[in-house]
Amino acid sequence: MADVNLLVAGAGGGIVAALRAQELGLSVAVIDANEHFLRANNTSMSTAMIPGAGSRFQREAGVEDSPATFAEDVRRKTKGRANPVVTEALSQISAPLVEWLADSLELPLELVTDFEYPGHTRHRCHTVPGRHGTILLGMLHRVARERGIDVIVPARLVTARHEGDVVIAVTEQPDGTREEISCDALVLATNGFGADPALIAEHTPEIAGAVYHGSEASRGDALRVGRTFDAAVDCIDAYQGHGALSLSGTLVGWATVMHGGFIVNTGGNRFADETQGYSEFAALELTQPDNRAFIIFDQRIHDACLAFEDFRQTKESGVLRQGNSVAELAERMGLPADRLEASFTEAAAGRLGGTDRYGRSRWGDVDLVAPFYGVEVRPALFHTQGGLSVDATARVLNGAGAPIAGLYAAGGAAVGISGRGADGYLAGNGLLAALGLAFIAAEDAGRRLLSRTDGQSAV
Repeated sequence: MADVNLLVAGAGGGIVAALRAQELGLSVAVIDANEHFLRANNTSMSTAMIPGAGSRFQREAGVEDSPATFAEDVRRKTKGRANPVVTEALSQISAPLVEWLADSLELPLELVTDFEYPGHTRHRCHTVPGRHGTILLGMLHRVARERGIDVIVPARLVTARHEGDVVIAVTEQPDGTREEISCDALVLATNGFGADPALIAEHTPEIAGAVYHGSEASRGDALRVGRTFDAAVDCIDAYQGHGALSLSGTLVGWATVMHGGFIVNTGGNRFADETQGYSEFAALELTQPDNRAFIIFDQRIHDACLAFEDFRQTKESGVLRQGNSVAELAERMGLPADRLEASFTEAAAGRLGGTDRYGRSRWGDVDLVAPFYGVEVRPALFHTQGGLSVDATARVLNGAGAPIAGLYAAGGAAVGISGRGADGYLAGNGLLAALGLAFIAAEDAGRRLLSRTDGQSAV
């Protein structure tokens, strides 16, 4: 007999698997390599945006959406390179997931309607007040504690194996001590491999020069465990970059751009369409002199972005620069005043309509008005988006395309819905894959294990 029905390796989005499995009547346990996981994993570092296509929150706001529309947005953004099976599964589960979080876990979710995220044709991102992953993850773990689910830390999953119908997970503590936990099903939710420079250089070399801004525990553990089961991988070169990480290590946020701001290099010049997406913009910033860039905006945008905890932290860190004129802002940021002035003029012209020389057509209809703000940013890698190949029920697939008994993957441990490279990333893709695949895994494991208990086939 196994120690637990379901073992979850990874206490970020993977905690959803434990919560849902427990609701279904399974015994659960959660392990994590980092004892500070509440602030040190990629879920906690996110902006807590969860896409939910066709949710009741959308209907109440008069937003017409559907899983099919969401899936089409994913296909368009990824140029058809996203895994179609996972795209369909996550599109379908997105609204039920959001409503389960609100109803069963009583999370105070709200629909974000104050600006459009690149690539989404509908307002479908749901979040918690403060719009920060630490808040979301704190809420999830509060519910887990109340329901008696503990997280065993620090315990890193180093390998696993089958013994009959049971999966034996081998964990390791920092001092090298190893322990074994037997389970009927194992969910790999250890995130990707962003913290392993060698794996990044091998699989995503275009972003290898960026600052890594993710969990230090994202070292490719799921890939290594998967190899012991002959697991296949998919879209392994996919990643989420970000072009708005401040020098203080806080996230400025892309709302500054989508509300009408723009980005220049050290010469004061714009160099690309800023609205194409913050993920692919990171690689573009890497091509600029000294890998430096600056986000420019005004008081209106500044005030609108205060809804984000990330932006408030950026402001509090003291890295924002303010000027009552373009010349004054340029001086305070060390930029050529004439070139920055030309970029302002270019932005003003863009608001008159049409598409500019970089392909930007979305500016909003309000000109930037003094006082102006600027903040230096650097290109960052947040997390990888490719991983173990999974089917529609989050089961890990082997090299022959068959599901591996008792093995599931979620979040960065699994293939996501961002296609290849960086330009397929849509806001919320990572968090939806983390929470959504975890939820799907729990549902499938529950169905299979409970049917086995009833004496039926659990194939």
